Amino acid sequence: MGRTRKVAFGRLATLFNATEINSSTWEELEALLILADLGIDTTQSIMRSMEKVVTDEGITQRSELRSLLRSELISRLDENPGIDFSEYSPAVILFVGVNGSGKTTTIAKFGKKLSDRGKKVLLAAGDTYRAAAVEQLQTWGQRINTPVIAGQPGGDPGAITFDAVQSGISRKMDFVLVDTAGRLHTRYNLMEELRKVHRVAGKALPGAPHATWLVLDATTGQNALQQAKAFKDAVNVTGIILAKLDSSAKGGMVFAIQEELGLPILFAGLGETSEDLVPFDREAFVEGVLEEN
Repeated sequence: MGRTRKVAFGRLATLFNATEINSSTWEELEALLILADLGIDTTQSIMRSMEKVVTDEGITQRSELRSLLRSELISRLDENPGIDFSEYSPAVILFVGVNGSGKTTTIAKFGKKLSDRGKKVLLAAGDTYRAAAVEQLQTWGQRINTPVIAGQPGGDPGAITFDAVQSGISRKMDFVLVDTAGRLHTRYNLMEELRKVHRVAGKALPGAPHATWLVLDATTGQNALQQAKAFKDAVNVTGIILAKLDSSAKGGMVFAIQEELGLPILFAGLGETSEDLVPFDREAFVEGVLEEN
């Protein structure tokens, strides 16, 4: 979290090392949290909560605000619910997101984690629009020794999804991970197509998809919140994966996503290799952005 800490939270040390709390303390803290991409509504909610605690407990020194802010930020993030799809055979997970969010790579990383646990995984190349998307997923499939169901470029992603789920059933797979074409959340026709893919999965296997995960590029900051809202409305997103968190200075948008959408953050992408997709840990995340240099 070095970039987020340096750019957004770096001035907190100066703020907390001053002496007594006064009106300028709250103004400075509010400005820093907004700069950190927490969003205005989330920031104001945090400020009201902290001011109440300070008043109720008679806190007067700025140095005591660090632990108070730490507790407040942690409380704003849900505990990671983990993943348990043992009741499904196979479990179908739909991955969605905008262009360039890191979705295809994230699917491969997650597939590798499952394979390493002895799970049988099938990948579905449902991104039929981006020229290299199918090849990219097939390359990953070879790398992690996982079969890939693909169709023709420009083909019907719904048909590929249906075939993949049916294949997952017949081959007794544990998981079917469905890639979808990246799309701008403002493009109505493309979002409608995504709804179709979602419905088709349910026709291939009643109850599917069993989860729909939105892959967000952590470097996009508050714009990611608008993306998340649109995808949640379209296909009932059940969880968030934050890609490129290691290269982002805008990690504070995590709090805004939780505040406004109530969606759990499941994994964080912290690098390029398959081992760099890690379960999201709210305490480690907050410690990372508040850590003193």
